[in-house]
Amino acid sequence: MQLKKLILLLSILISAACSSAFAQDTVGLNTILNKTAKISESHPVEKIYLHFDKPYYAVGDTIWFKAYVTAGLHEPSVLSKIVYVDIYTNSDSLVQTLKLPVVNSVASGDVTLAPLTYKQGNYHLRAYTNYMRNDSPDYFFNKALTIGDLVENNVLTKVSFSGATKDNAAKANAGIYYKDANGTPYANKKVSWRVEVDYDVVAKGKGTTDQNGFLPINIASKQGTALNTGTLFTVIAIGDKKAVTNTFPLRTATATPDLQFFPEGGELITGVRTKVAVKALGPNGLGINVKGTITDNDGKTVADFASTHLGMGAFALMPETGKTYRANVVFADGSKSTVNLPRVSAEGISMSVNNTDANNLFIRIASNDAFLQKNQNKSLYIIGRSGGIICYAAQTTLQALIYSASIPKTKFPSGLVQLTLFSSDGHPINERVTFIQHNDQLGITLSSAKTAYVTREKVKINVTAKNKTQPSEANLSVAVIDESKVPFDENAETTILTYLLLTSDLKGYIEKPNYYFKNPNEQTAADLDILMLTQGYRRFSYEAILAGKYPEITFYPEGGIDITGTLRDLSGMPIARGVVKLQVPDHSFTTQTVTNASGVFIFPKILVRDSSKVVLSAKGNSGSNNMMIMLSGTANQPVNKNPQLPDEIMNIDSSLNTYLQNSKRQYFNTRTLKEVTIRGVAATKKPSHADYPALTGLALWPDQLITGDKLSPCNMFTMCLQGSLLGLMYQDNNFYVRRDYQAGNKTPVQVFVDGMPVDVSYLNSLNATEVESVEVFLKDELSGINRTYGTNGVLEVNMKKVEKKKYSIKDIQDLLPQPSVVTFVPKGYTSSRVFYSPKYEVTKSTMQGFDYRSTIYWNPRIVTDKDGNASFEYYNSDGTGTYRVIAEGIDKDGNIGRFNYRYKVQ
Repeated sequence: MQLKKLILLLSILISAACSSAFAQDTVGLNTILNKTAKISESHPVEKIYLHFDKPYYAVGDTIWFKAYVTAGLHEPSVLSKIVYVDIYTNSDSLVQTLKLPVVNSVASGDVTLAPLTYKQGNYHLRAYTNYMRNDSPDYFFNKALTIGDLVENNVLTKVSFSGATKDNAAKANAGIYYKDANGTPYANKKVSWRVEVDYDVVAKGKGTTDQNGFLPINIASKQGTALNTGTLFTVIAIGDKKAVTNTFPLRTATATPDLQFFPEGGELITGVRTKVAVKALGPNGLGINVKGTITDNDGKTVADFASTHLGMGAFALMPETGKTYRANVVFADGSKSTVNLPRVSAEGISMSVNNTDANNLFIRIASNDAFLQKNQNKSLYIIGRSGGIICYAAQTTLQALIYSASIPKTKFPSGLVQLTLFSSDGHPINERVTFIQHNDQLGITLSSAKTAYVTREKVKINVTAKNKTQPSEANLSVAVIDESKVPFDENAETTILTYLLLTSDLKGYIEKPNYYFKNPNEQTAADLDILMLTQGYRRFSYEAILAGKYPEITFYPEGGIDITGTLRDLSGMPIARGVVKLQVPDHSFTTQTVTNASGVFIFPKILVRDSSKVVLSAKGNSGSNNMMIMLSGTANQPVNKNPQLPDEIMNIDSSLNTYLQNSKRQYFNTRTLKEVTIRGVAATKKPSHADYPALTGLALWPDQLITGDKLSPCNMFTMCLQGSLLGLMYQDNNFYVRRDYQAGNKTPVQVFVDGMPVDVSYLNSLNATEVESVEVFLKDELSGINRTYGTNGVLEVNMKKVEKKKYSIKDIQDLLPQPSVVTFVPKGYTSSRVFYSPKYEVTKSTMQGFDYRSTIYWNPRIVTDKDGNASFEYYNSDGTGTYRVIAEGIDKDGNIGRFNYRYKVQ
């Protein structure tokens, strides 16, 4: 389909009439077109967009999302059938990976933010296909995922930083407010603090909060130490010998504002009037207001400038011979700076674009006299691309200082357009990125019978999807949220339109992308055009393409989960035409295949759920005892820096307070109901410390008991324990009794597994699903354990009991290593759950509890029929105010759309 569309577009652009300033195609242009078209055919661009139910979350929540996989001009991709979703901490530790099957170019999934795995903080979520790994990770779907917690968080903080680096030494000032969960300041509380850079303590101190719970901290690092890579740790004593540790990344502590200038066309040229864009960023990577003047080397003011939107603005400059220029800058806080403008070229040519007309792009090519004299009567070429597809091409001959031409916007679809000016030898000399904003999106409409409802009332939403005036069969996802509980700046949202049309093709961070789409007008269009001047577009390198250097395809599209390997004899020689049998016991599935001449076997598109065991066997072959199966592996995708880093929220407690307060109420409401249910459950004998003679002197009841079901989602057992043990802390690869450690007693806890003393490192070998419970004892009572082992406190891990069984000699032989039989657990498909939506068929007065839901409804499987219609139903919660219904999706022709609908709940 991609190739057919490409050929059609090429035939259209070659036959289309261009401006009178341009002649028709030549051999030189054909060369550029043919080489450029080859990459579109052999390396189509695949993208992933994720639609989430909410912009942020709390510990204990479930993240609901749907993935849309597209290729080319936003068409549903037929390439990849698997989507990967990785979640990392802000220190780049992998927390979780999901592997989702793609059906009809979409996939849906969910992530449970279990307290044992997730803590309050900023996380990095990315999504990609195996095929997308051929390109830079900057083109993966990346999201700054913010998670808050008011249930376990007893100390709420709000921090601000200021500082600078001078003479190779960094200084930073931090101001921190401490409050309890009710907003009461922690006044007159002692705080100790330290700063670590690469695990080295570079600064430390102590202080006491004032009546407002405020503590100022002055940090002076060692010579040559970069504080912006460090972390500030504070420990506040809040009473009853209880202390709480908070951490604050110092990423923005000593950074200075960044100011850059971007001449349209790429350079300043003597005698060529040029539009120059300016972009000012604060230490957090967000735009800041700036103004100033441009002066030449004689001190003469030649231009004024000021930012107009998110630190961006533009001015015009006519460079003169022999002049250099600098900007005298005044930032919003009153600070000043001077910045040199890019060097002025003595000769050159520049392409500028005027995008203000509704129907045409106006192109202006201007050169100075020096360039004209050297290149007069030589050919120039222009190529316009969108979505990796060539949509426009033309040529002219350089005969005058200025050429002007217009290009109908109908040549291009909505989205980014890359216009490149080539010299006669095919060398790209100018590039300009602009944005085409047609009113051609998928028309999605939502409606309901009423505009106002009451709490717990049933709501039916009707959906209509149209491609212009024709009904469209669309694949949609819908989220309904209570806006009073989830406040958010709609301009800052990432949507299917902002991502697939704008940010997915640009490197770098785009602040508040929905500002350009929410209510498009002349001002937003002008601001968007300045954004195009300041943002890098480098998905395609023309120089490499024209030199015949095409991107190497290392990672191929996956049609499903393939299990591959090689069958060899014990000497390592491959066995051709050997039979290999595959079993998935969980699904009672069995199949077999035959190896090729190199001994390689492949089982394509095997349905394997996550944590399912797979058994490969060569036992059916003659001489199988002398055979071995060797599995093929795939390297994991390395972690990459999160390009959405500026979206991280530094003060989560205050920024998400409305949402977190509601989540806290929801937690305790749910918890009460669960306790009522549990009372009716008959107690059964569970493994405990009392089963082991060495531990019988401990107290009958532990200070803390963690049941195995809470540990089952854990990937790394020790890491989960670090965040779930209330009376213990983890430091230097050991557990310590928190109150004793903070008092100076740094004696570690003794760890037992089924009554056997072990090192802490042994816990990493445990499978969390096989753990029955974990018991914590802050004192050893009458056991004498502390005296015997020189420890302080006890941590006992009880494993689930395995039913005893008598083994025959054959059973024992079967347990011995058999190289011709391999049992392993591949990374299978992650199971997706269905969103639970309560049904209130009875009156509210008969219902227990209060419905605090913030996500009222989520459905990733809304599909309109041949008439473009669909509907769905759900019940409101007990929250009053405005409910927002968001629908996003795509139809079979690649038309994408989004619609917001609001109604009142009283």
